[in-house]
Amino acid sequence: MAHLTNCIAMMDEGIGRVHEVIPQLPAEQATLCRLMLMVGARMDEGLAEKLKPHQLNHSEFLTLMILYSRPDGSSTPGELCEFTSQGNTNMTRIGNALVQRGLISRGASAGDRRRVLIRITAAGRRFVRKMLPPMFPRVEAMFADFSTADRRQLSRLLRKLARNLDQLDAHEAS
Repeated sequence: MAHLTNCIAMMDEGIGRVHEVIPQLPAEQATLCRLMLMVGARMDEGLAEKLKPHQLNHSEFLTLMILYSRPDGSSTPGELCEFTSQGNTNMTRIGNALVQRGLISRGASAGDRRRVLIRITAAGRRFVRKMLPPMFPRVEAMFADFSTADRRQLSRLLRKLARNLDQLDAHEAS
């Protein structure tokens, strides 16, 4: 696995060369986009390594965590698709895998029998409480050199970027 700092140096050089040929390139913004993608990919790789011993992939983990975090431990397939950015077919596969392991259950909603409700099971809750704490040191280490103010500012800026992306998507859809 290449060191991110080496990859970033190559990226900076490459964007600099492209900017020389195409001066209208928004080099700073392109650099920020690429930095976020590179860092996000490395974070995803680290998570995948932590999930591997539990025989989970990122989508299954995210689905399980969404259900775990809900007050009643349940959600609909449509909500899960939206929150995990998964399509219906993949969410069905994810659901099947988690049901087979006894971590979630599927059933009809009490309020509307036509509506499917996915719920985390007691075994799923125990599983999350067991597998999650060993992940904490890596998350803490990733932000070790960040002050509280740094973390808050990063959160604020990323949320601002998310709002801009939502607005951009809405504008492009209209």
